[in-house]
Amino acid sequence: MDSTLSFHTPTNNAISQPEQPPPPPPPPPPPNSHSPPALLVPKPEPFWASDHDDIGDELDLFTEFNRVTELFHLAFGATNVVLPPYSFGPQPASPTCSDPLPAADVHSAVQEHPNSSSSTSDASRAIVPVEDLTVSVAPPRKQSRQKELVRVMGLSVREQAQLRETVRRTRLVYDSVRVYTAVEEERRVAALAAAAAAREAAREAAREAEIKEEQEEEKVVEGRTRRLRGDLRAAGLMRERGLWLNREKRIVGAIPGILVGDLFLFRMELCVLGLHGQIQAGIDYLPASMSSSGEPIATSVIVSGGYEDDSDKGEHIFYTGHGGQGKNSSKQVADQKLESGNLALERSMHYGVEVRVIRGMRYEGSASASGKVYVYDGVYKITQCLFDKGRSGFGVYKFRLSRVAGQAKMGSTILKEARSIRRNEMESNTVRCLSADMSNKKENVPVRLFNDIDDDRDPLNYEYLARTSFPQFVFHQSGNVTGCDCVNGCGDGCFCAMKNGGDFPYTLQGHLVKGKPLIFECGPFCSCPSQCRNRVSQKGVKYRLEVFRSLQTSWGVRSLDLIQAGTFICEFSGVVLTREQAQLFAMNGDSSIYPNRFSERWAEWGDLSQVDPKYVRPSYPSIPPLDFSLDVSTMRNVACYMSHSSSPNVLVQFVLYDHNNLMFPHLMLFAMENIPPMRELSLDYGVADEWTGKLSICN
Repeated sequence: MDSTLSFHTPTNNAISQPEQPPPPPPPPPPPNSHSPPALLVPKPEPFWASDHDDIGDELDLFTEFNRVTELFHLAFGATNVVLPPYSFGPQPASPTCSDPLPAADVHSAVQEHPNSSSSTSDASRAIVPVEDLTVSVAPPRKQSRQKELVRVMGLSVREQAQLRETVRRTRLVYDSVRVYTAVEEERRVAALAAAAAAREAAREAAREAEIKEEQEEEKVVEGRTRRLRGDLRAAGLMRERGLWLNREKRIVGAIPGILVGDLFLFRMELCVLGLHGQIQAGIDYLPASMSSSGEPIATSVIVSGGYEDDSDKGEHIFYTGHGGQGKNSSKQVADQKLESGNLALERSMHYGVEVRVIRGMRYEGSASASGKVYVYDGVYKITQCLFDKGRSGFGVYKFRLSRVAGQAKMGSTILKEARSIRRNEMESNTVRCLSADMSNKKENVPVRLFNDIDDDRDPLNYEYLARTSFPQFVFHQSGNVTGCDCVNGCGDGCFCAMKNGGDFPYTLQGHLVKGKPLIFECGPFCSCPSQCRNRVSQKGVKYRLEVFRSLQTSWGVRSLDLIQAGTFICEFSGVVLTREQAQLFAMNGDSSIYPNRFSERWAEWGDLSQVDPKYVRPSYPSIPPLDFSLDVSTMRNVACYMSHSSSPNVLVQFVLYDHNNLMFPHLMLFAMENIPPMRELSLDYGVADEWTGKLSICN
């Protein structure tokens, strides 16, 4: 049998015998156990509802997750599901870590992918089911459906790209809703503050009886003003619209479209993508109640150092099972038991089923209250199970996880390396650092130039241009430029907000709410201070960017910092040329960027059409066709080295702030997703037009 097609049952189960036999199976775990709680699943309120008082407890959003069937969204459909499934052997009445189940016969079948170019039966191109599992208890209003463990294998390059795009767009919707929720929260807080101020004013003139009555009403209102969680809100709306991925089939191993090193700010996003289905528990598994054989199987774990007996060496992990901890403590107060997630890990080891490992790390730049980010580090094999005395003197289960060879570099390792570079702790990197700041202090933070491939120093031959250079007639043709008179900062009813259609384009944290054809920022004619919320892109670079030599794209750009979705990165600068000037320059070789060629990726950011049926694509303020180019032949900035991609992680947003000429906006770049440190930034430069018939240059 081809070992790449099936989960073979090891003939010698690698489980070390404990010094003393573990206790017999205990009664159900206490409330403080790490077992996933059984909770109700409330229906999320409509997207356009204005009252969010009932949102606050993440456990009430998505519960009984393992009893809700999984939806497997693959771009090529479900035709690759192969039957019959694997069958597992019968389970003993009281399994223990030292008493493995008998080996089971493994059965497999292979179906060639319909898009395969091979005419023969290719056993590597299949989605291989692992176990025939049936939902034993049907969820409310849903019929019982079969539950299967599957592994996706042998995808073509095209299929991998399609699935990556599916994941990218799902994350784009999630982050768009999450950022928009921040605006709703700001409005809600402002309304509460205004109401409180009105009540305070009323108290001064009201009678004592009326004051007491209003105070009682205020207590009721304050009890309902819990903070609106954007991550929970986004997940709830997407689940209601059926936008969660990988729910019908429980995937073991790598999930197509999710790359090693992908970074997530919130655990709820792991649930949305199907990477880890538990909102609190560290072990995700298919429970025995869903399995026809009655055996739980683990699919993923989150390693975050929550247990005192954990040991994480990167490629090798001693992962402590769940249960036995004190409330709000990492110390053990009781022996762990071989049940739930612990039993699932032992069964996965027995059948050779690998698990996905997501590391939770404290990291600067995190948006969560815990200060953590979650990084997918690939798949690991469970090679050993021990029942041993822990540091606190209680029995714990320890599982040895070893990383499967041949995977990409761990994202957690890259995060640590980027942190070391920022702290100048890796002296070996300075050897290939051609310039500590190629901007010559023209940017707020240094822009590094790095080359560890050859001796090319080409970016140093250009003068660094931090801001776009416009000809003087652009300012003269701007007309009468007027600004707002908001001395203490812009608020509702601000003149500049009205220019943007009545709303501010950014959150208070500086995130782009949604892309627009054009954004008006406050400028030199406004009375608001420099820290005004409507002065985001004009403040310049805040991330530590690096231009690096790349074998794939000649030169590329990456960041030493985590870049959050929706945040400003830098301006795409150059010397502005009119149409006639650009045609003359093109005669000696085209080295210009044409703004009218950039794809309208701004329309994707903030697109809520999949969760809000009333959503309308922004069309105001509108701008005429742009009839200029940016010459970068002698002067350029870091943005000029960003590579082209049809699935970019950076968008171009047109912005005006220092003049009012709609024909000549600034090209401001914003992140379309959470971009981990050291991952290359990319733009969609668009297609050729009638000017030169050529694509825009990328380097």
